[in-house]
Amino acid sequence: MRNLLISAGLIAALACVAAYLGFRANSDPALHEAVAKGDTMEWLRTDFHLSAEQLAAVRRLHDSYSGTCDEHCRMIQEATQARQALEAAHGDPASIAAANERIQRMRAMCEGAIRVHVQKVAALMAPEDAKRYLALVLPKISKFDHKGAPDLRLNSSS
Repeated sequence: MRNLLISAGLIAALACVAAYLGFRANSDPALHEAVAKGDTMEWLRTDFHLSAEQLAAVRRLHDSYSGTCDEHCRMIQEATQARQALEAAHGDPASIAAANERIQRMRAMCEGAIRVHVQKVAALMAPEDAKRYLALVLPKISKFDHKGAPDLRLNSSS
């Protein structure tokens, strides 16, 4: 029985080492470095195989959209603070409901604009990369907290 346990332990250890070595051999160090640094543009370039021209076009899209994104987040934050002030003052339920509706309209507007932006970015990619990018990013849009530009971290649970 003891030899069986030792053998099973060795096999498990060898399997772990083989899995680790296989992962490292088949992974892209530039991609891991970009993710570790939180460099969204480098992550996009590496993971979605963007050429220098494609990356420049994506960067222009991001730069032109960032002001809109910041403005949407600011408006949502202000509307949320106004609703919280109404709630703290035990304001009229109809006013609180109207404040909630306003926040939801603003969120919908913001999330719609982000979807359009993400689709424009995807349009600059090769079809397979665009499909994978959209599958990764679009589901995260409804989970944005609207406290700043969206976080596209791959390792987040959201």
